[in-house]
Amino acid sequence: MKELLRSTDPTVLAFASALLEGEDIDCFQMDVNMSILEGGIGIFPRRLMVRAADYDLALRAMRDNDIPLGQAT
Repeated sequence: MKELLRSTDPTVLAFASALLEGEDIDCFQMDVNMSILEGGIGIFPRRLMVRAADYDLALRAMRDNDIPLGQAT
């Protein structure tokens, strides 16, 4: 798995996940449970992971839709 993007904005993560699903690219959100530890204030970014084989296609989908990648690139 490779990190595709990193964000504290849940709407960006939901939109990116939906785009990837539309492209038949499996993705997985990591660090979701950190929100329990931080009290829901959104200081810890969540990471969206994809298979290494799908990374280039997923990256192209993110850039084509102007989705900010955070610190992932």
